[in-house]
Amino acid sequence: MSKPAIIQSDNTVLLEVDNPEFESARDSVAQFSELVKSPEHIHTYKISPLSLWNAAASGLTYNDIHRILKQYSRYEIPEIVLTTIKEQMRRYGLLKLMPEGKDLILISNDAILLNEIYNTKKIQQFIDRKIDENRLKIKHNYRGHIKQALIKIGFPVEDLAGYEEGDFCEIKLRTITVKGHPFQIRNYQQSSVNAFYRGGGPEGGSGIIVLPCGAGKTIVGTAIMSLLQTETLILVTNTIALRQWRDELIDKTYLEPDQIGEFSGEKKEIRPITIATYNILTYRKDKEGPFLHFDLFNTKNWGLIIYDEVHLLPAPVFRMTSEIQSKRRLGLTATLIREDGMEADVFSLIGPKKYDIPWKTLEKSNWIAKALCTEIRIELSDDLRMKYSLAKDREKFRIASENPEKIGIVKKIIDYHENSNILIIGQYIAQLEGIADQFKLPIITGTTSTTEREELYRKFKEEQIKILVVSKVANFAIDLPDANVAIQISGTFGSRQEEAQRLGRILRPKKGENKAYFYTIITSNAVEEKFAHNRQLFLTEQGYTYIILNEEMFNDKFTR
Repeated sequence: MSKPAIIQSDNTVLLEVDNPEFESARDSVAQFSELVKSPEHIHTYKISPLSLWNAAASGLTYNDIHRILKQYSRYEIPEIVLTTIKEQMRRYGLLKLMPEGKDLILISNDAILLNEIYNTKKIQQFIDRKIDENRLKIKHNYRGHIKQALIKIGFPVEDLAGYEEGDFCEIKLRTITVKGHPFQIRNYQQSSVNAFYRGGGPEGGSGIIVLPCGAGKTIVGTAIMSLLQTETLILVTNTIALRQWRDELIDKTYLEPDQIGEFSGEKKEIRPITIATYNILTYRKDKEGPFLHFDLFNTKNWGLIIYDEVHLLPAPVFRMTSEIQSKRRLGLTATLIREDGMEADVFSLIGPKKYDIPWKTLEKSNWIAKALCTEIRIELSDDLRMKYSLAKDREKFRIASENPEKIGIVKKIIDYHENSNILIIGQYIAQLEGIADQFKLPIITGTTSTTEREELYRKFKEEQIKILVVSKVANFAIDLPDANVAIQISGTFGSRQEEAQRLGRILRPKKGENKAYFYTIITSNAVEEKFAHNRQLFLTEQGYTYIILNEEMFNDKFTR
Protein backbone atom coordinates (compact mmCIF):
# COMPACT_ATOMS: atom_id res chain seq x y z
CA MET A 1 0.00 0.00 0.00
CA SER A 2 1.32 3.47 -0.92
CA LYS A 3 1.97 5.87 1.93
CA PRO A 4 -0.13 9.09 2.03
CA ALA A 5 2.63 11.74 2.26
CA ILE A 6 5.04 13.25 -0.24
CA ILE A 7 7.66 15.49 1.36
CA GLN A 8 9.12 18.10 -0.98
CA SER A 9 12.39 20.02 -0.76
CA ASP A 10 10.55 23.36 -0.29
CA ASN A 11 9.39 22.08 3.15
CA THR A 12 5.88 21.27 2.00
CA VAL A 13 4.11 18.01 2.75
CA LEU A 14 1.48 16.72 0.32
CA LEU A 15 -1.13 14.42 1.86
CA GLU A 16 -3.35 12.18 -0.28
CA VAL A 17 -6.90 12.47 1.06
CA ASP A 18 -8.14 9.15 -0.31
CA ASN A 19 -5.36 7.15 1.34
CA PRO A 20 -6.48 4.88 4.24
CA GLU A 21 -3.76 6.39 6.44
CA PHE A 22 -4.73 9.98 5.67
CA GLU A 23 -6.42 10.81 8.98
CA SER A 24 -3.62 9.51 11.21
CA ALA A 25 -1.02 11.18 8.95
CA ARG A 26 -2.93 14.48 9.04
CA ASP A 27 -3.16 14.51 12.84
CA SER A 28 0.54 13.68 13.16
CA VAL A 29 1.83 16.16 10.57
CA ALA A 30 -0.39 18.98 11.93
CA GLN A 31 1.64 18.92 15.15
CA PHE A 32 4.56 20.65 13.39
CA SER A 33 3.19 22.20 10.19
CA GLU A 34 0.41 24.46 8.88
CA LEU A 35 -2.23 23.64 6.27
CA VAL A 36 -1.97 25.99 3.28
CA LYS A 37 -4.15 24.34 0.61
CA SER A 38 -6.96 21.79 0.74
CA PRO A 39 -8.54 20.90 -2.61
CA GLU A 40 -10.40 17.61 -2.94
CA HIS A 41 -7.60 15.08 -3.31
CA ILE A 42 -4.27 16.51 -2.10
CA HIS A 43 -3.78 18.71 0.98
CA THR A 44 -0.62 20.80 1.29
CA TYR A 45 1.09 21.47 4.64
CA LYS A 46 3.99 23.87 5.16
CA ILE A 47 6.72 23.22 7.71
CA SER A 48 7.68 26.70 8.94
CA PRO A 49 10.13 27.91 11.60
CA LEU A 50 7.26 29.03 13.85
CA SER A 51 5.40 25.73 13.52
CA LEU A 52 8.61 23.90 14.46
CA TRP A 53 9.33 26.17 17.43
CA ASN A 54 5.81 25.63 18.73
CA ALA A 55 6.32 21.89 18.30
CA ALA A 56 9.61 22.07 20.21
CA ALA A 57 8.01 24.10 23.00
CA SER A 58 5.22 21.53 23.37
CA GLY A 59 7.79 18.74 23.83
CA LEU A 60 8.17 17.34 20.32
CA THR A 61 11.76 16.49 19.29
CA TYR A 62 13.55 16.28 15.95
CA ASN A 63 13.55 12.48 16.28
CA ASP A 64 9.76 12.51 16.79
CA ILE A 65 9.23 14.53 13.61
CA HIS A 66 11.72 12.41 11.63
CA ARG A 67 9.88 9.26 12.76
CA ILE A 68 6.48 10.69 11.72
CA LEU A 69 7.71 11.76 8.28
CA LYS A 70 9.44 8.41 7.75
CA GLN A 71 6.29 6.54 8.82
CA TYR A 72 4.04 8.27 6.28
CA SER A 73 6.38 9.30 3.45
CA ARG A 74 5.88 7.55 0.11
CA TYR A 75 9.37 8.47 -1.08
CA GLU A 76 12.71 9.18 0.50
CA ILE A 77 12.66 12.37 2.55
CA PRO A 78 14.81 15.12 0.97
CA GLU A 79 17.92 15.63 3.07
CA ILE A 80 17.53 19.42 2.94
CA VAL A 81 14.14 19.13 4.69
CA LEU A 82 15.59 17.08 7.54
CA THR A 83 18.48 19.52 7.84
CA THR A 84 16.05 22.47 8.03
CA ILE A 85 13.92 20.75 10.65
CA LYS A 86 16.96 19.86 12.75
CA GLU A 87 18.33 23.42 12.52
CA GLN A 88 15.04 25.11 13.45
CA MET A 89 14.30 22.67 16.27
CA ARG A 90 17.80 23.30 17.60
CA ARG A 91 17.17 27.03 17.65
CA TYR A 92 14.47 26.68 20.31
CA GLY A 93 16.43 26.53 23.55
CA LEU A 94 19.68 27.73 21.99
CA LEU A 95 19.05 31.06 23.70
CA LYS A 96 17.75 31.10 27.25
CA LEU A 97 16.75 33.89 29.60
CA MET A 98 17.84 33.06 33.16
CA PRO A 99 17.88 34.96 36.46
CA GLU A 100 21.13 35.70 38.27
CA GLY A 101 20.26 37.39 41.54
CA LYS A 102 18.20 40.41 40.46
CA ASP A 103 19.75 40.43 36.99
CA LEU A 104 18.27 39.01 33.78
CA ILE A 105 20.83 37.10 31.71
CA LEU A 106 20.66 35.87 28.11
CA ILE A 107 22.80 32.77 27.90
CA SER A 108 23.89 30.44 25.11
CA ASN A 109 26.45 27.72 24.61
CA ASP A 110 26.99 29.15 21.13
CA ALA A 111 29.48 31.95 21.81
CA ILE A 112 29.60 33.01 18.14
CA LEU A 113 25.80 33.45 18.02
CA LEU A 114 25.81 35.43 21.26
CA ASN A 115 28.55 37.70 19.91
CA GLU A 116 26.54 38.23 16.72
CA ILE A 117 23.50 39.20 18.82
CA TYR A 118 25.62 41.55 20.93
CA ASN A 119 26.71 43.36 17.77
CA THR A 120 23.26 43.58 16.16
CA LYS A 121 22.17 47.23 16.24
CA LYS A 122 18.45 46.58 16.67
CA ILE A 123 19.16 44.44 19.73
CA GLN A 124 21.94 46.47 21.36
CA GLN A 125 19.41 48.89 22.88
CA PHE A 126 18.14 46.09 25.16
CA ILE A 127 21.57 44.86 26.31
CA ASP A 128 23.28 46.29 29.39
CA ARG A 129 26.69 44.65 28.92
CA LYS A 130 28.51 41.52 27.89
CA ILE A 131 29.47 39.45 30.95
CA ASP A 132 31.46 36.78 29.11
CA GLU A 133 31.32 34.90 25.82
CA ASN A 134 28.24 32.92 26.93
CA ARG A 135 26.27 35.57 28.87
CA LEU A 136 24.73 38.95 28.18
CA LYS A 137 23.10 41.07 30.87
CA ILE A 138 19.74 42.44 29.66
CA LYS A 139 18.54 45.88 30.73
CA HIS A 140 15.91 46.04 33.43
CA ASN A 141 12.30 45.76 32.14
CA TYR A 142 13.34 44.68 28.63
CA ARG A 143 12.54 40.98 28.99
CA GLY A 144 9.70 41.10 26.46
CA HIS A 145 11.48 43.48 24.08
CA ILE A 146 14.54 41.25 23.74
CA LYS A 147 12.38 38.20 23.02
CA GLN A 148 10.42 40.11 20.37
CA ALA A 149 13.58 41.39 18.73
CA LEU A 150 15.29 38.00 18.68
CA ILE A 151 12.37 36.08 17.18
CA LYS A 152 12.30 38.63 14.34
CA ILE A 153 15.84 37.59 13.36
CA GLY A 154 14.93 33.91 13.61
CA PHE A 155 15.97 33.00 17.14
CA PRO A 156 13.20 32.18 19.63
CA VAL A 157 14.13 32.52 23.29
CA GLU A 158 13.31 29.92 25.92
CA ASP A 159 12.30 32.06 28.87
CA LEU A 160 13.29 30.44 32.18
CA ALA A 161 13.64 33.67 34.14
CA GLY A 162 10.71 32.78 36.40
CA TYR A 163 7.82 34.84 37.68
CA GLU A 164 6.92 37.19 40.48
CA GLU A 165 4.40 35.73 42.89
CA GLY A 166 1.19 37.74 42.91
CA ASP A 167 -0.89 38.53 45.97
CA PHE A 168 -2.67 35.52 47.45
CA CYS A 169 -6.30 34.79 46.59
CA GLU A 170 -7.94 31.54 47.66
CA ILE A 171 -9.58 29.92 44.65
CA LYS A 172 -11.11 26.52 45.32
CA LEU A 173 -13.01 24.44 42.76
CA ARG A 174 -16.43 23.03 43.63
CA THR A 175 -17.39 19.40 43.03
CA ILE A 176 -21.08 20.37 42.79
CA THR A 177 -21.77 23.65 40.99
CA VAL A 178 -23.99 26.38 42.41
CA LYS A 179 -26.55 25.28 39.80
CA GLY A 180 -26.46 21.79 41.35
CA HIS A 181 -24.54 19.88 38.63
CA PRO A 182 -21.59 17.52 39.32
CA PHE A 183 -18.35 19.18 38.25
CA GLN A 184 -14.96 17.73 37.51
CA ILE A 185 -12.14 18.56 35.12
CA ARG A 186 -12.15 16.43 31.97
CA ASN A 187 -9.00 14.45 31.14
CA TYR A 188 -7.96 16.62 28.17
CA GLN A 189 -8.61 19.77 30.21
CA GLN A 190 -6.38 18.42 32.98
CA SER A 191 -3.68 17.59 30.41
CA SER A 192 -3.76 21.17 29.15
CA VAL A 193 -3.56 22.51 32.73
CA ASN A 194 -0.55 20.29 33.45
CA ALA A 195 1.16 21.33 30.20
CA PHE A 196 0.86 24.99 31.18
CA TYR A 197 1.63 24.67 34.90
CA ARG A 198 4.61 22.27 34.67
CA GLY A 199 4.72 21.82 38.43
CA GLY A 200 4.80 25.57 39.05
CA GLY A 201 8.41 25.90 37.83
CA PRO A 202 9.87 28.41 35.34
CA GLU A 203 9.35 25.92 32.47
CA GLY A 204 5.62 26.55 32.89
CA GLY A 205 3.66 29.68 33.60
CA SER A 206 3.40 31.22 30.14
CA GLY A 207 1.96 29.92 26.91
CA ILE A 208 -1.08 29.19 24.77
CA ILE A 209 -3.69 26.46 25.15
CA VAL A 210 -5.58 25.69 21.94
CA LEU A 211 -8.98 24.02 22.35
CA PRO A 212 -12.11 24.09 20.16
CA CYS A 213 -15.02 26.36 21.02
CA GLY A 214 -17.25 24.48 23.43
CA ALA A 215 -14.39 22.39 24.87
CA GLY A 216 -14.20 24.39 28.11
CA LYS A 217 -11.38 26.92 27.78
CA THR A 218 -12.92 28.93 30.63
CA ILE A 219 -12.78 25.85 32.85
CA VAL A 220 -9.10 25.35 31.95
CA GLY A 221 -8.36 28.95 32.95
CA THR A 222 -10.30 28.50 36.20
CA ALA A 223 -8.41 25.29 37.02
CA ILE A 224 -5.06 27.04 36.49
CA MET A 225 -6.23 29.89 38.76
CA SER A 226 -7.03 27.31 41.45
CA LEU A 227 -3.50 25.89 41.20
CA LEU A 228 -1.81 29.29 41.45
CA GLN A 229 -4.08 30.71 44.20
CA THR A 230 -3.35 34.27 43.18
CA GLU A 231 -5.05 37.51 42.21
CA THR A 232 -5.81 37.33 38.50
CA LEU A 233 -6.51 39.75 35.64
CA ILE A 234 -8.66 38.23 32.89
CA LEU A 235 -8.85 39.99 29.51
CA VAL A 236 -11.82 39.19 27.24
CA THR A 237 -13.30 40.29 23.93
CA ASN A 238 -16.49 42.00 25.09
CA THR A 239 -18.87 42.61 27.99
CA ILE A 240 -20.95 39.51 27.24
CA ALA A 241 -17.82 37.34 27.50
CA LEU A 242 -16.85 39.19 30.67
CA ARG A 243 -20.12 38.32 32.35
CA GLN A 244 -19.97 34.72 31.16
CA TRP A 245 -16.53 34.38 32.80
CA ARG A 246 -17.90 35.92 36.00
CA ASP A 247 -20.90 33.56 36.02
CA GLU A 248 -18.66 30.52 35.42
CA LEU A 249 -16.31 31.50 38.25
CA ILE A 250 -19.20 31.98 40.68
CA ASP A 251 -20.81 28.70 39.58
CA LYS A 252 -17.69 26.50 39.74
CA THR A 253 -15.55 28.02 42.52
CA TYR A 254 -16.09 29.28 46.05
CA LEU A 255 -15.24 32.86 45.04
CA GLU A 256 -17.78 35.37 46.33
CA PRO A 257 -19.41 37.74 43.81
CA ASP A 258 -17.80 40.77 45.49
CA GLN A 259 -14.33 39.25 44.87
CA ILE A 260 -14.86 39.51 41.11
CA GLY A 261 -14.65 42.94 39.47
CA GLU A 262 -15.95 44.12 36.08
CA PHE A 263 -13.72 46.59 34.25
CA SER A 264 -15.61 47.68 31.15
CA GLY A 265 -17.22 50.69 29.53
CA GLU A 266 -20.00 50.43 32.12
CA LYS A 267 -18.08 49.68 35.35
CA LYS A 268 -14.55 50.24 36.67
CA GLU A 269 -14.25 47.72 39.52
CA ILE A 270 -10.84 46.42 40.59
CA ARG A 271 -11.09 43.30 42.75
CA PRO A 272 -8.87 40.26 43.51
CA ILE A 273 -10.23 38.72 40.30
CA THR A 274 -10.77 41.46 37.72
CA ILE A 275 -12.22 40.83 34.26
CA ALA A 276 -11.61 43.55 31.66
CA THR A 277 -12.48 43.94 27.98
CA TYR A 278 -9.88 44.55 25.29
CA ASN A 279 -11.92 47.55 24.15
CA ILE A 280 -11.63 49.38 27.46
CA LEU A 281 -7.91 48.61 27.69
CA THR A 282 -7.26 50.15 24.28
CA TYR A 283 -9.55 53.14 24.80
CA ARG A 284 -8.09 56.60 24.21
CA LYS A 285 -9.73 59.94 23.52
CA ASP A 286 -7.99 60.42 20.20
CA LYS A 287 -5.61 58.53 17.90
CA GLU A 288 -2.54 60.27 19.24
CA GLY A 289 -3.57 60.21 22.91
CA PRO A 290 -2.48 57.79 25.63
CA PHE A 291 -4.31 54.55 26.43
CA LEU A 292 -6.17 55.68 29.53
CA HIS A 293 -6.53 52.31 31.24
CA PHE A 294 -3.16 50.60 30.65
CA ASP A 295 -2.33 51.19 34.31
CA LEU A 296 -4.77 48.34 35.08
CA PHE A 297 -1.83 45.98 34.46
CA ASN A 298 0.01 47.54 37.42
CA THR A 299 -2.88 48.53 39.70
CA LYS A 300 -2.63 45.27 41.66
CA ASN A 301 0.08 42.67 42.11
CA TRP A 302 -1.44 40.18 39.69
CA GLY A 303 -0.01 36.67 39.78
CA LEU A 304 -1.66 35.61 36.52
CA ILE A 305 -2.97 37.37 33.43
CA ILE A 306 -5.37 35.42 31.20
CA TYR A 307 -5.79 36.49 27.57
CA ASP A 308 -9.07 34.98 26.36
CA GLU A 309 -9.41 34.57 22.56
CA VAL A 310 -5.72 35.47 22.30
CA HIS A 311 -5.86 35.37 18.49
CA LEU A 312 -7.90 38.60 18.75
CA LEU A 313 -5.48 40.37 21.12
CA PRO A 314 -5.24 44.01 19.92
CA ALA A 315 -1.76 45.13 18.84
CA PRO A 316 -1.49 47.88 21.53
CA VAL A 317 -1.87 45.23 24.26
CA PHE A 318 1.25 43.49 22.94
CA ARG A 319 3.21 46.62 23.81
CA MET A 320 2.00 46.55 27.39
CA THR A 321 2.50 42.78 27.60
CA SER A 322 6.16 43.20 26.65
CA GLU A 323 6.61 45.14 29.89
CA ILE A 324 4.95 42.62 32.24
CA GLN A 325 6.92 39.49 31.41
CA SER A 326 7.47 38.72 35.09
CA LYS A 327 3.75 37.88 35.36
CA ARG A 328 2.43 34.42 34.49
CA ARG A 329 0.51 34.65 31.21
CA LEU A 330 -2.08 32.25 29.82
CA GLY A 331 -3.49 32.56 26.30
CA LEU A 332 -6.69 30.70 25.41
CA THR A 333 -7.89 30.25 21.84
CA ALA A 334 -9.55 27.93 19.36
CA THR A 335 -7.02 28.87 16.68
CA LEU A 336 -3.57 30.44 16.62
CA ILE A 337 -4.32 31.97 13.22
CA ARG A 338 -4.16 35.78 13.25
CA GLU A 339 -5.28 37.81 10.27
CA ASP A 340 -2.57 40.43 11.00
CA GLY A 341 0.34 37.96 10.85
CA MET A 342 1.42 38.61 14.46
CA GLU A 343 1.68 34.94 15.45
CA ALA A 344 5.38 35.38 16.28
CA ASP A 345 4.50 38.19 18.72
CA VAL A 346 2.01 35.89 20.46
CA PHE A 347 4.77 33.26 20.69
CA SER A 348 7.38 35.61 22.15
CA LEU A 349 5.18 37.74 24.46
CA ILE A 350 2.37 35.48 25.68
CA GLY A 351 4.29 32.26 25.20
CA PRO A 352 4.55 29.26 22.88
CA LYS A 353 1.77 26.77 22.25
CA LYS A 354 1.68 24.40 25.24
CA TYR A 355 -1.29 22.23 24.34
CA ASP A 356 -3.40 21.50 21.26
CA ILE A 357 -5.86 18.74 20.47
CA PRO A 358 -7.57 17.99 17.14
CA TRP A 359 -11.24 18.92 17.12
CA LYS A 360 -12.14 15.52 15.66
CA THR A 361 -10.53 13.77 18.65
CA LEU A 362 -12.93 15.55 21.00
CA GLU A 363 -15.82 14.89 18.64
CA LYS A 364 -15.15 11.13 18.73
CA SER A 365 -15.33 11.26 22.55
CA ASN A 366 -18.60 13.26 22.35
CA TRP A 367 -17.05 16.22 24.18
CA ILE A 368 -18.15 18.42 21.26
CA ALA A 369 -20.92 17.94 18.73
CA LYS A 370 -20.39 16.15 15.42
CA ALA A 371 -20.49 18.92 12.81
CA LEU A 372 -21.81 18.40 9.30
CA CYS A 373 -20.62 21.21 6.99
CA THR A 374 -22.41 22.09 3.77
CA GLU A 375 -21.63 24.77 1.21
CA ILE A 376 -24.43 25.88 -1.12
CA ARG A 377 -23.39 27.69 -4.31
CA ILE A 378 -25.91 29.89 -6.08
CA GLU A 379 -25.79 32.17 -9.11
CA LEU A 380 -26.25 35.93 -9.44
CA SER A 381 -29.24 37.17 -11.40
CA ASP A 382 -28.48 38.53 -14.88
CA ASP A 383 -28.92 42.14 -13.71
CA LEU A 384 -26.52 41.72 -10.81
CA ARG A 385 -24.02 39.80 -12.93
CA MET A 386 -23.73 42.84 -15.20
CA LYS A 387 -23.30 45.13 -12.17
CA TYR A 388 -20.73 42.70 -10.76
CA SER A 389 -18.69 42.62 -13.97
CA LEU A 390 -18.33 46.44 -13.92
CA ALA A 391 -17.57 46.78 -10.20
CA LYS A 392 -14.22 47.25 -8.46
CA ASP A 393 -12.77 44.28 -6.54
CA ARG A 394 -14.00 45.23 -3.07
CA GLU A 395 -17.45 46.08 -4.38
CA LYS A 396 -17.54 42.73 -6.24
CA PHE A 397 -17.13 40.91 -2.95
CA ARG A 398 -20.03 42.81 -1.40
CA ILE A 399 -22.32 42.27 -4.39
CA ALA A 400 -21.60 38.53 -4.26
CA SER A 401 -21.98 38.41 -0.46
CA GLU A 402 -25.34 40.22 -0.49
CA ASN A 403 -26.78 38.18 -3.35
CA PRO A 404 -30.59 38.38 -2.76
CA GLU A 405 -30.97 34.78 -3.98
CA LYS A 406 -29.49 33.69 -0.63
CA ILE A 407 -32.72 34.59 1.16
CA GLY A 408 -34.64 31.76 -0.52
CA ILE A 409 -31.93 29.28 0.51
CA VAL A 410 -32.10 30.52 4.11
CA LYS A 411 -35.88 29.98 4.11
CA LYS A 412 -35.52 26.38 2.89
CA ILE A 413 -32.84 25.56 5.51
CA ILE A 414 -35.07 27.00 8.26
CA ASP A 415 -38.00 24.91 7.03
CA TYR A 416 -35.82 21.79 6.76
CA HIS A 417 -34.56 22.21 10.34
CA GLU A 418 -37.96 22.94 11.82
CA ASN A 419 -37.83 23.26 15.64
CA SER A 420 -34.01 23.47 15.67
CA ASN A 421 -32.10 26.27 17.41
CA ILE A 422 -30.73 28.32 14.52
CA LEU A 423 -28.18 31.13 14.25
CA ILE A 424 -28.10 33.17 11.02
CA ILE A 425 -24.67 34.83 10.87
CA GLY A 426 -23.38 37.48 8.47
CA GLN A 427 -21.07 40.38 7.82
CA TYR A 428 -23.29 43.08 6.30
CA ILE A 429 -25.84 44.76 8.56
CA ALA A 430 -28.28 45.73 5.78
CA GLN A 431 -28.36 42.11 4.60
CA LEU A 432 -28.98 40.84 8.14
CA GLU A 433 -31.64 43.44 8.84
CA GLY A 434 -33.39 42.49 5.60
CA ILE A 435 -33.53 38.83 6.63
CA ALA A 436 -34.61 39.69 10.19
CA ASP A 437 -37.37 41.93 8.82
CA GLN A 438 -38.57 39.47 6.18
CA PHE A 439 -38.81 36.51 8.58
CA LYS A 440 -39.75 38.61 11.66
CA LEU A 441 -36.67 37.48 13.62
CA PRO A 442 -34.76 39.14 16.48
CA ILE A 443 -31.34 40.54 15.53
CA ILE A 444 -28.12 41.39 17.38
CA THR A 445 -25.58 43.81 15.86
CA GLY A 446 -22.84 46.06 17.17
CA THR A 447 -25.41 48.75 18.03
CA THR A 448 -27.52 46.40 20.18
CA SER A 449 -27.11 47.34 23.84
CA THR A 450 -25.47 44.87 26.22
CA THR A 451 -28.72 44.60 28.20
CA GLU A 452 -30.73 43.74 25.08
CA ARG A 453 -28.08 41.26 23.90
CA GLU A 454 -28.10 39.46 27.24
CA GLU A 455 -31.91 39.32 27.17
CA LEU A 456 -31.99 37.87 23.63
CA TYR A 457 -29.28 35.33 24.46
CA ARG A 458 -31.28 34.32 27.57
CA LYS A 459 -34.46 33.85 25.55
CA PHE A 460 -32.57 31.81 22.96
CA LYS A 461 -31.08 29.58 25.67
CA GLU A 462 -34.52 29.07 27.20
CA GLU A 463 -35.96 28.39 23.72
CA GLN A 464 -38.41 31.27 23.94
CA ILE A 465 -36.94 32.20 20.56
CA LYS A 466 -35.64 29.51 18.19
CA ILE A 467 -33.91 31.62 15.53
CA LEU A 468 -31.51 34.51 16.11
CA VAL A 469 -29.86 36.74 13.49
CA VAL A 470 -26.37 37.84 14.55
CA SER A 471 -23.63 40.00 13.06
CA LYS A 472 -19.89 39.45 13.54
CA VAL A 473 -20.27 40.51 17.21
CA ALA A 474 -21.33 36.91 17.81
CA ASN A 475 -18.20 35.41 16.22
CA PHE A 476 -16.68 34.80 19.62
CA ALA A 477 -17.28 34.29 23.33
CA ILE A 478 -21.01 33.71 23.42
CA ASP A 479 -22.34 30.67 25.22
CA LEU A 480 -25.39 29.29 23.41
CA PRO A 481 -25.11 25.57 24.20
CA ASP A 482 -28.29 24.47 22.42
CA ALA A 483 -27.62 26.18 19.08
CA ASN A 484 -27.37 23.30 16.62
CA VAL A 485 -27.70 24.99 13.20
CA ALA A 486 -25.61 27.88 11.87
CA ILE A 487 -26.35 29.53 8.52
CA GLN A 488 -23.48 31.72 7.33
CA ILE A 489 -24.68 34.15 4.69
CA SER A 490 -21.57 36.36 4.43
CA GLY A 491 -18.15 36.67 6.01
CA THR A 492 -14.98 38.73 6.35
CA PHE A 493 -13.26 37.92 3.05
CA GLY A 494 -11.12 34.78 3.54
CA SER A 495 -10.87 34.79 7.32
CA ARG A 496 -9.99 31.28 8.56
CA GLN A 497 -10.13 32.63 12.10
CA GLU A 498 -13.75 33.72 11.65
CA GLU A 499 -14.75 30.37 10.12
CA ALA A 500 -13.40 28.57 13.19
CA GLN A 501 -15.26 30.91 15.55
CA ARG A 502 -18.56 30.62 13.71
CA LEU A 503 -18.50 26.84 13.61
CA GLY A 504 -17.58 26.98 17.29
CA ARG A 505 -20.90 28.61 18.10
CA ILE A 506 -22.70 25.29 17.53
CA LEU A 507 -20.12 22.77 18.79
CA ARG A 508 -21.17 22.44 22.41
CA PRO A 509 -22.39 18.88 23.16
CA LYS A 510 -26.03 18.26 22.25
CA LYS A 511 -28.68 16.01 23.72
CA GLY A 512 -29.60 13.00 21.63
CA GLU A 513 -27.71 12.55 18.37
CA ASN A 514 -25.09 15.20 19.32
CA LYS A 515 -25.01 16.65 15.79
CA ALA A 516 -24.61 20.22 14.57
CA TYR A 517 -25.17 21.60 11.08
CA PHE A 518 -23.05 24.38 9.57
CA TYR A 519 -24.22 25.92 6.29
CA THR A 520 -22.37 28.45 4.18
CA ILE A 521 -24.19 30.10 1.27
CA ILE A 522 -21.92 31.61 -1.39
CA THR A 523 -22.22 33.07 -4.86
CA SER A 524 -20.54 30.80 -7.41
CA ASN A 525 -18.29 32.03 -10.23
CA ALA A 526 -17.50 35.10 -8.11
CA VAL A 527 -14.76 36.32 -5.81
CA GLU A 528 -16.74 35.01 -2.81
CA GLU A 529 -16.09 31.45 -3.99
CA LYS A 530 -12.31 32.00 -3.90
CA PHE A 531 -12.45 33.45 -0.37
CA ALA A 532 -14.68 30.55 0.75
CA HIS A 533 -11.90 28.10 -0.14
CA ASN A 534 -9.50 29.95 2.13
CA ARG A 535 -12.01 30.09 4.99
CA GLN A 536 -12.48 26.35 4.80
CA LEU A 537 -8.75 25.69 5.27
CA PHE A 538 -9.00 25.79 9.04
CA LEU A 539 -11.91 23.36 9.18
CA THR A 540 -10.16 21.02 6.75
CA GLU A 541 -7.10 21.15 8.97
CA GLN A 542 -9.26 19.95 11.86
CA GLY A 543 -10.58 17.06 9.82
CA TYR A 544 -13.94 18.38 8.63
CA THR A 545 -15.15 17.89 5.08
CA TYR A 546 -17.62 20.11 3.23
CA ILE A 547 -20.48 18.78 1.18
CA ILE A 548 -20.71 21.17 -1.79
CA LEU A 549 -24.09 21.57 -3.47
CA ASN A 550 -25.23 23.75 -6.34
CA GLU A 551 -28.74 25.20 -6.23
CA GLU A 552 -30.34 22.31 -8.13
CA MET A 553 -28.70 19.70 -5.87
CA PHE A 554 -29.70 21.71 -2.80
CA ASN A 555 -33.34 21.93 -3.94
CA ASP A 556 -33.46 18.17 -4.52
CA LYS A 557 -32.17 17.48 -1.02
CA PHE A 558 -33.81 20.22 1.04
CA THR A 559 -37.26 20.73 -0.48
CA ARG A 560 -39.84 18.93 1.64
